[in-house]
Amino acid sequence: MTEPDFETTQIEAAAFRRLLQHLLQERPDVQNIDLMINAGFCRNCLADWYREAAEHRGITMTKDEAREVIYGMPFAQWKAQHQREATPEQVAAFEAAQRRHAQ
Repeated sequence: MTEPDFETTQIEAAAFRRLLQHLLQERPDVQNIDLMINAGFCRNCLADWYREAAEHRGITMTKDEAREVIYGMPFAQWKAQHQREATPEQVAAFEAAQRRHAQ
């Protein structure tokens, strides 16, 4: 994959920032497990990808630092404020989704 030009990078960065804003400010109620069930990724995945991109550019970043970028606050704080215990239905749907995504 070739590196995008500057303008494309700026547009992609703006779209990414908008996604983070949407998840943080407009839809903090959407649980990570529901994102995983429906989209195959969650906020933690975004944090992992963010950290990988930083490391690709020679920037060392911890898992917690990357999560703070994505969650807009320390992960433990976000978890205490927004994360609910998964229901049995969510767990079953997650397990089924994991099987589908693995294929």
